[in-house]
Amino acid sequence: MDLVTFLLAVAVILFLATVFNKNHKQARYSNFPPGPRPLPIIGNALTMDLATPHKTFLELSKKYGTVFSIQMGFDKIVILCGYETIKDALVNHAEEFSDRPHIELFSKTTKDHGLIFANGENWKAMRRFTLSTLRDYGMGKKGIEHKIMDEASCLVQAFKEHKGNPFDNLQVINTAVANIIVSTVIGVRFDYEDPTIVKLVGLINENVRLMGSRLVRLYNSYPYLVHWMPGPHKKVFVNMKEMHDFIRETFTRQKKELDINDQRNLVDAYLAKQQEGKPESTLYFHDENLVALVENLFTAGMETTSTTLRWGLLLMIKYPEIQKKVHNEIETVIGSAQPQIEHRKQMPYTDAVIHEIQRFGDIIPNNAPHLTSQDVTFRGYFIPKGTAIIPLLHSVLRDETYFEKPNEFYPEHFLDSEGKLKKIESFIPFSIGKRSCAGETLAKMELFLFFTTLLQNFTFLAQPGAILDLSPAMSSTNGPKPYEICAMPCS
Repeated sequence: MDLVTFLLAVAVILFLATVFNKNHKQARYSNFPPGPRPLPIIGNALTMDLATPHKTFLELSKKYGTVFSIQMGFDKIVILCGYETIKDALVNHAEEFSDRPHIELFSKTTKDHGLIFANGENWKAMRRFTLSTLRDYGMGKKGIEHKIMDEASCLVQAFKEHKGNPFDNLQVINTAVANIIVSTVIGVRFDYEDPTIVKLVGLINENVRLMGSRLVRLYNSYPYLVHWMPGPHKKVFVNMKEMHDFIRETFTRQKKELDINDQRNLVDAYLAKQQEGKPESTLYFHDENLVALVENLFTAGMETTSTTLRWGLLLMIKYPEIQKKVHNEIETVIGSAQPQIEHRKQMPYTDAVIHEIQRFGDIIPNNAPHLTSQDVTFRGYFIPKGTAIIPLLHSVLRDETYFEKPNEFYPEHFLDSEGKLKKIESFIPFSIGKRSCAGETLAKMELFLFFTTLLQNFTFLAQPGAILDLSPAMSSTNGPKPYEICAMPCS
């Protein structure tokens, strides 16, 4: 036996031993959540539709209930379905379900630093800092409102440049939304054609798309097998490095110019924290955390809001009668004045339409995964510490118990019999609990101000002869497939 063959044999034996040991440990728990029987080594990979796993999960819940398990790679994953079950876990058992799992791709690129995939005291420190600093720089206040209003006006001018001719709105909407978080984080606003923001937005868009590919999903479950293969995961690493290099260059430059008595943005505030000389300055406010935090804020601050807006314009084209009702309400309540947040409470139909765009768009159907921080008995099942959890938002936003027409675009879901906005407890597009979206307040302001400003200025039409497809593109988020619009100025 030559050396290569011997080493391969040892690797296979160790691999099988690890699988057996892991499965043997899980077999001890007789009341672990049920699920489809896994195959040796590959688990339930053949059961899954890796392009749209949320659809597989929803089908499995019909057989196994609202708490069930699947196996991917070495790991058992518990799926939670339905609002009551998810609320019970993330709110009533918040501490037990508050961690994030190790996801290979993010662990390799951010080392579990930053905000989204951090855990323990590091996560708490980053979340406290992020929320307090964003508030200091106007999140939820008039300062950020005026910034969004100004950006919405710039977006209107960009749309007008097309003079009613068809165009793809992806880059320009992404850049407009990105400018809000970028200006708060690093103190810069980019023109829509600026090569730097075009490049950054392109990197984020490409990574969001690639991370929804089957091979990248397999990589996260079977990194030891997929890592050596050519494929989209390699490109994700390249893109992430380029993004991180830009962030490092930016905060290195800001560090040289820093005046702790005149902090201009979130990065300045972070750099000032580094100089406080407190124990947490060394423990948490190091450069690796800053790179990951800024990348998290760039991506999360742009992707979901811009995707929701793009769904909104596509749906207005698809349903012109709904677009007409929004136009009428804008004309009645706002007229030719610039939309402001205070108008929202007077515009129940437009507000209901925005809610329904979020629900129907179902932007993050799988939610961000959680991890049990300790052993927990939940709804009669024992779930050990370190188990990955998927609270399936798709199962909530498409639940016919709460939504009369769950698979249709129907703004009346959010209107009562008197035409007033109706609060639906299960409407949780930003998730709930300790790990809910830190930018929820900002996103709600952006959605209302961008959407109403665009609808105040334009009637949106499809490109002549276009077939409007409402099925989402393959991606890590549910975004619309590429489409072109005609923005006809309102008279």
